[in-house]
Amino acid sequence: MSKVIVTGGAGYLGSHTVVELASAGYEPVLVDDLRNSEARVLDGLATLLGRRPRLHEVDCADRAALDRVFEREGAVAGVVHFAADKAVGESVADPLKYYANNIGSLVAMAQVMQAHGVRHLVFSSSCTVYGQPARLPVDETAPDNNAMSPYGFTKVAGERMLRDMVVGDPAWRVVLLRYFNPIGAHQSALIGELPLGVPNNLVPFATQVAAGLRERLTVHGDDYGTPDGSCIRDYIHVVDLARAHVRALQWLGPAPAGTCETFNLGTGRGSSVLEVVRGLEAITGRPLPHIIGPRRPGDVPEVYADAGKAARVLGWKAERTLQEALADAWRWQQALAARGRD
Repeated sequence: MSKVIVTGGAGYLGSHTVVELASAGYEPVLVDDLRNSEARVLDGLATLLGRRPRLHEVDCADRAALDRVFEREGAVAGVVHFAADKAVGESVADPLKYYANNIGSLVAMAQVMQAHGVRHLVFSSSCTVYGQPARLPVDETAPDNNAMSPYGFTKVAGERMLRDMVVGDPAWRVVLLRYFNPIGAHQSALIGELPLGVPNNLVPFATQVAAGLRERLTVHGDDYGTPDGSCIRDYIHVVDLARAHVRALQWLGPAPAGTCETFNLGTGRGSSVLEVVRGLEAITGRPLPHIIGPRRPGDVPEVYADAGKAARVLGWKAERTLQEALADAWRWQQALAARGRD
C-alpha cells in the first residue's frame, strides 16, 4: 500500500480526498494543525475507513516539524498539498497572512520532500489564477497571472514556484489542479464542509440560513453583466473533486521525470448565485431569506471551466449535478443539527 501525505487532511477538501485515496488502495496520512478544521472530522473518517487515520498535528509552514513527520513515516509515495487559507475577502483584508501561510507552507513542504527524496506532488491550485478570463469556458492555455485577490496571487506564485522547481530538479513529477467551486458533502453525511465561525463560502452559509441558524444570506451584487445580475461560478461536487486527486496520483506514477502538468477541475457549466439560492429552495421546500448587497472586493463576474484536458489525459470528469451537490450539502447540514453542531 502506497503511503500518501495529505496536508490539510482534516479540512473540507482534504477529508474527502482521504476517503477516495483509501478506497483506491492508498494509505493516507494526515498533516493538519486544525486551525481551519476540527478533530471530530476524524470520527467521520474513522467510520468511513473502518479505522482512525493517522494525524500529525503540525503547521505545514514549520519545516522542522514537517521533517520529523517524514522521518517517522518512512517511505512516502507522494504528497497532496491542500494546506492553505482560502477566503478571497479575508485575503484582501489581510494579505500578509495569506502570503506567509500559503506560500510559506508550500516552500517548506517542497524543501522537506526534496530532502527525503519524495518527488510526487499534487498541488491544490485554483481557477482564481485566471481572474476574469477573456473567453469562456476557460481552458489551461488562458493567461494564468490575472488573479484579482491576494489569495489568487498565492496560487499564481505557488504554481510558478513549482514549475521553476521542476526545471531546477527534473526528478520531480508535479500536477497542478485548478479547482473551480467545490460544494456538497459525502453522501453518507459523515463528513462535509465544517467552517469555523461565519462561513466564507456561499453554500455552507446558505444551508445555515435554510436551517434557521442565520437570519439571511447576502448576495454580493446583482448588477453584473450576467443573465440574472449575480456572479456565475462552476460548482463542482467535492467527491468528484476528491476523485480527481486519486487519478492525478495514479497518472504521476508512470509519468516521465520532469513532468509538471496543469488541469482544470470543473463541470464545464456556470451557475449563478441566485440559481444556487433557487436550487436550495427547491431542495428544502422553503424560501431562503436573502438580500442583495454590494459587490465583494476580489470577486470576478463569471468563470467556468473547460475541463476537457482532465478528461483526455487523466480519464476524469465531473459526474454529479448541482442539484445533487446541494442535496448532499443540505443532508450534511441536517446531520450536523441532529448531532447538536451549529
